[in-house]
Amino acid sequence: MSLGLLKMWFALGSMGLMFLAVIAIYISRYRLKNRFFKICISLLAYTCMVVSGVIVLIVVFSGPVND
Repeated sequence: MSLGLLKMWFALGSMGLMFLAVIAIYISRYRLKNRFFKICISLLAYTCMVVSGVIVLIVVFSGPVND
C-alpha cells in the first residue's frame, strides 16, 4: 500500500470519528435522561473529536506524497 493511499485511509477514518462524535453528542444532549450516561457519552464524543482533529493535522501538515 502506498503512502498516499495510507494517508487517504487515515483521513477517511478521521472523518468517521467526527461523524461518530456528532451522533454521540446529539444522543447525549437530546435522547438520554440519565446524567451519568450523558457525561460518559459526551466524554467519548469529545475524545473522538480531539483524536480526529489530531489525525487531520498530521495528515495535512505532513505534506504531499512524492511518488
